[in-house]
Parts: sequence; structure tokens; C-alpha cells
Amino acid sequence: MSELLGPGPHTRVRRLPEKARYDEATIFSILDEARMCHVAAFVEGRAVALPTLHARIGRTIYLHGSRSNAVMAAVIDEGRAWVTATIYDGLRLARSGFESSIAYRSVALEGPAHEVVDDEDKRRVLDYFVDAVLPGRAGEVRPINERELRLTSVIAVEIEEASAKVSQGPTDDDVDDQGLAIWSGVVPARLVFGEPIPSSDGAMASGTVELPASLRRLLG
Repeated sequence: MSELLGPGPHTRVRRLPEKARYDEATIFSILDEARMCHVAAFVEGRAVALPTLHARIGRTIYLHGSRSNAVMAAVIDEGRAWVTATIYDGLRLARSGFESSIAYRSVALEGPAHEVVDDEDKRRVLDYFVDAVLPGRAGEVRPINERELRLTSVIAVEIEEASAKVSQGPTDDDVDDQGLAIWSGVVPARLVFGEPIPSSDGAMASGTVELPASLRRLLG
């Protein structure tokens, strides 16, 4: 059975609570499918949100960024992190602008955070990041070197509490509006990858470097 990660005092869904989900299965599936997340922190007395990549292993979300990044440094100093992720699924077009909305799945989570300092752990997590973006890619690229490792911060955020919000299905037109001859319905959206554009420098200039297996699988 999927365990519950909420509702908690910081992640309870208060607006449209019927859209709330608190089970691990829903929350983890959204986090794994979302291409990016936002992490928030106070920097010099101001609330700042940073878009970044993330990767999940169990109940831990990993974030990474430059060691000079002020938001990441603030998260490490605070020892806690607030992270959100959203997937855009399309349009929900009602007969009125007020009832129109988008289809989406989102997650908000909070938990204790710490910097990953062990080099081997960092290498393992950073390889996992590469594969989270494009499965199989970590085995195709040059391994991270010592300089790159020193320049990169990796933060582990334990998911202490979390909630998901899912908006999908038919529109919620008012009964009085349902007789209006105005188009209403749902327009699904999805992420589509285009034709790869190869680099033209170095070994790629020869035109003999084949498309890697990771991209062939991605493009189907």
C-alpha cells in the first residue's frame, strides 16, 4: 500500500482540496516525470525561487548547482528545503473565463536538507542526474573530473511532508452556462522531442559519430 506523505502543516492543499493527493505513488510519479523543479530559500532577506534539475532516489530528492549559487548556499545554511515541481498537461476550456483553467499535476514538498560531501556519493548522484535527464546517457559521456566535482554542490532533501495537486478531466461549467453555444472541453498537451541537431566541432565535424543508444530510445 502506498504510504501517505501528508497532509502536513506546510503542504496541505487548502484551495480546491478535492484535487489534493497525499499518497507516495502519486507524488513520486509526478516528481519522476517532471523535467524541472523550483527550490525556494531566503537570500539576503528576500524570498528567491530557483529553477533547477532534480533526481529522486527513494524518499530523497537531490538538487545540484554551482557552489557559488546563493539559493543553494542558503538551503545548506538553513538545513531545510522547499521544493515544487509541475507538469503541464493541457487546457481545460470552459464556457466562461472564470471556470477555464489548465490541466496539470504538481507537487510541493519540504524536508531537512544537507550537502553531499563524500566524493564517491557525489559522483554516483551526479551520474544519476544525467540518467534522470536522458536514461542511459551517463554511460555514454566522459566521467566527471575532479575540477567539475569541486565546482558542483549536491544537496539531499529528505521528503518529510509533501502533497500533490492534480487538475484534470472535464471542465466545471456552471449549470446556467451549459446551454450556451460556446465550445468547451479539454485540449491535451505533451512534450515532444524534435530531430537532434549534431555539433559541428571536433570529432563531430567528420559526420561519422553515430546517434547514441540513449537518443535512439528517446526518439523511439
